Amino acid sequence: MLVGDWMSTDVATATEDVSMIKAGRIMRDKKIRRLPVVDKDGKLVGIISERDLKAASPSTATSLDMYEMTYLLSELKVKAIMTKDPVRIRRTDTVERAALIMRDRKFGSLPVVDETNKVVGIITDTDIFRLFVSITGIDQGGIQIGLRLGVAEGSLKPVLDELRRFEARIVSILSSYDRGGPGQRDVSIRIQGLPETRERELRAELEKTGHLLYWTRD
Repeated sequence: MLVGDWMSTDVATATEDVSMIKAGRIMRDKKIRRLPVVDKDGKLVGIISERDLKAASPSTATSLDMYEMTYLLSELKVKAIMTKDPVRIRRTDTVERAALIMRDRKFGSLPVVDETNKVVGIITDTDIFRLFVSITGIDQGGIQIGLRLGVAEGSLKPVLDELRRFEARIVSILSSYDRGGPGQRDVSIRIQGLPETRERELRAELEKTGHLLYWTRD
């Protein structure tokens, strides 16, 4: 799954000479928390966040009057408070890599650039949520089966054989390595709904294996 297939191409940007007031207005109107800053050729040179705007704004305890504050904010340019050389990603990178960077750096989005460093899009946590919903197949409903299996080659085969025997149609298979112990993984398998009798028999067979964590309908 590539960033280019899930990013938003309608990306708002600002140039370095834009005032802090205008940058804040763009972010408010677009309902975004991070704004890429580009040069005259559209190449990424920085990024500005809501936190940057708040940090640069005068304190409520300031002695400046409203007119002085307005003048100060209108004179303060984005280039003075932006983060230079920000983290960016390519559209040919995987969404998983983007998600890992965003999780580790606590970013809500990442600018996407091409080979010349020109901004071509942005990928946000909302885009990643959208991808997650898509790959799980939740919109198709059905049954989700949770199993704890080993990581050895072939550990999933007996489960797949049972699903095939009961003519269960698989919608998605996902694995997680965070909750199981060493040498274990949690596997989530979504299948389409089955006739009641067949569903009950399949569940009973999977329970016999001792690997079944849960069985739930969406």
